[in-house]
Amino acid sequence: MHAQHFRGVENLVFEWARAIDENRVEDICALLAPEGRYTVQSRFNADRKLPHALMDAHSPAQLRDRIRSMRLANIYEPQHYRHLVSGVQIVGGDVDSGLQVRSNFVVVRTMDLDGDMKLFAAGQCEDVVDVRGAEPRFARRHFKLDSRLVETLMVIPL
Repeated sequence: MHAQHFRGVENLVFEWARAIDENRVEDICALLAPEGRYTVQSRFNADRKLPHALMDAHSPAQLRDRIRSMRLANIYEPQHYRHLVSGVQIVGGDVDSGLQVRSNFVVVRTMDLDGDMKLFAAGQCEDVVDVRGAEPRFARRHFKLDSRLVETLMVIPL
């Protein structure tokens, strides 16, 4: 149904993960549409339509401020993510209202000081992708975590 957009949508999903994995976190802001929203929420809350989220940026500017804070103000042990993304599918929508996209993710966190690696997060992304411009952009990026628990403070966006 949306074959002409699939490769661009898939590349958008993968570029988000790659930017974070390569410590180019600031670059994810440009992958959001001007009115784009980024949310990280437990599946428990999302399924029950509860509003609480671990992160919820209502614009690229708000996400940029969060990242700037991460770089300049927050004190945390240096760490890195590695995303594994699979199952990218366009499951609905249209060009005018945005394509509904689903993908699965696993994030492994590696601590810089001791090299300790742990499964940090797993779940599904439920995205809306705007394909009307020259490049696809996320109108909504919604990470639904399978677990209600995050082992430690989530500093870096997923």
